[in-house]
Amino acid sequence: MNFHDIGQAYPSFRYPAYGRRGMVATSNRFAAMAGMDMLKRGGNAVDAALAAAACLTVCEPTSNGIGGDLFAIVHFEGELYGLNASGPSPELISIDRLKQAGHKEIPRYGLAPVNVPGAPAGWAALSKRFGRLPLTDVFAPAVNYAAEGYAVSNLLSRGWQRAAQVYSRYKGEEFKPWFDTFAPGGRAPMPGEIVRLPHHAETLALIAATGAEAFYSGELSEKIDAFSRQHGGYLRGEDLSRFDVEWVDPISVDYRGYEVWEIPPNGQGIVALMALNILKGFDFTEKNDVVTYHRQIEAIKLAFEDAQRYVTDPKKMKVTVEELLSDDWAAERRRRIGERALEPLPSREQDGGTVYLAAADGEGNMVSLIQSNYNGFGSGMVVPGTGIALHNRGHNFSFDPEHDNCLEPNKRPYHTIIPGFLSKDGQPVGPFGVMGGFMQPQGHVQVVMNLVDFAHNPQAALDAPRWQWMRGRKVNLENTLPAEIINGLVKRGHEVTVTKENVGYGRGQIVFRDRDVLVGATEPRIDGAVVVW
Repeated sequence: MNFHDIGQAYPSFRYPAYGRRGMVATSNRFAAMAGMDMLKRGGNAVDAALAAAACLTVCEPTSNGIGGDLFAIVHFEGELYGLNASGPSPELISIDRLKQAGHKEIPRYGLAPVNVPGAPAGWAALSKRFGRLPLTDVFAPAVNYAAEGYAVSNLLSRGWQRAAQVYSRYKGEEFKPWFDTFAPGGRAPMPGEIVRLPHHAETLALIAATGAEAFYSGELSEKIDAFSRQHGGYLRGEDLSRFDVEWVDPISVDYRGYEVWEIPPNGQGIVALMALNILKGFDFTEKNDVVTYHRQIEAIKLAFEDAQRYVTDPKKMKVTVEELLSDDWAAERRRRIGERALEPLPSREQDGGTVYLAAADGEGNMVSLIQSNYNGFGSGMVVPGTGIALHNRGHNFSFDPEHDNCLEPNKRPYHTIIPGFLSKDGQPVGPFGVMGGFMQPQGHVQVVMNLVDFAHNPQAALDAPRWQWMRGRKVNLENTLPAEIINGLVKRGHEVTVTKENVGYGRGQIVFRDRDVLVGATEPRIDGAVVVW
């Protein structure tokens, strides 16, 4: 028998999950169960989401970590709140300094792309404002998994091995702590192996006990500062100590009677909203129609064209959110969509590593939360003795000093991670999200249209075959798309690649409320689980 084959010989079917008193949907079973434990102990949806988020840093470190960023949309006691817990660039960094160090672009790995991590402050802020249980109790499952160990899944092993291959190309001493922490035997873990992360456990326990103070102005901050100084990095303790999260008002557009909510810039949620604003001017009757796919792809191109020109730290933006989401903007872009594929302004192909989770309790509270180290484990930098894998979010800056999103000190970059939320007539429907770098707004658009235009249930909305626009006229298609769609897009001038594996199209979760019943879904592209009560 082969217990660990990564392939699937046959299609795997799932159905929506139903619950009444609570629901947690994540990309990892251990995390989903940890969230449900909090609900059964008397916690609320925020406690559940935080327990799952902490567990994901342990049980899915290939996609997120303690040293990453976080965004959340919270529906709590009838109100909608937004949290931006993304960190800025260090005070000491600049384009000129990187050029002086011999760089011709912002490096993807190493200490140069490391911004201030915002996730620990985000956890503490959410717990303080909305949580019912002590953060030490909420983080207890994650601490236990890190200390006692857990079994690695097939997909997790594959991502781990990919990261080990990437970091092994770099011979600097600063990369050694990653291998000491995550590949102590000289290799990434295989499926079914037990992994223990004792330093990770200690760090999570300390963050919980101090409300993240130790991370930003205590012993963890000192270790981060010392590691950065030792290896020529730019991040300092002063950058950490002056950081604070930002509570923001979520932004939205009306899409055929539903309000689609996203976090405002510096996040790229506005891309999904701009694309939906364009698409609502068309009538869609058939999902499996080449015109449907063609218009979706073209709308995403046009939304990205402007977002990648203008979106950055909101203090540095030269256009307003209101302008980008105006009907006039949408109408002008819509007129550019014809029968043939457009060639938009140049953009970069990117991948990403992110986790998305959704949680709800029986009292009507709901959480849409996403956190990320950006490229897999992130920068490849792990602070010795802490388990803190630092993200490489600074790679999202432009190296062009004339660009709105250019690298500058104390600036938040264009950010890929986006939590979504739906409401109708002012009443919450619930959280949804699709992680995966620049795929995320594309996934949001496709899932929303599957739900609203094509009346899919939440599970089918996630299961449906996806496409991903890459750059120019290049678009990747999942191999489950009908041949007539693939051929039809080629005839319209799209440069189509049909991928052998359905990897790179995002990984999503949904938790919706239908009257007194919760309806949830996760998708077969991940090891996800929906745990219900």
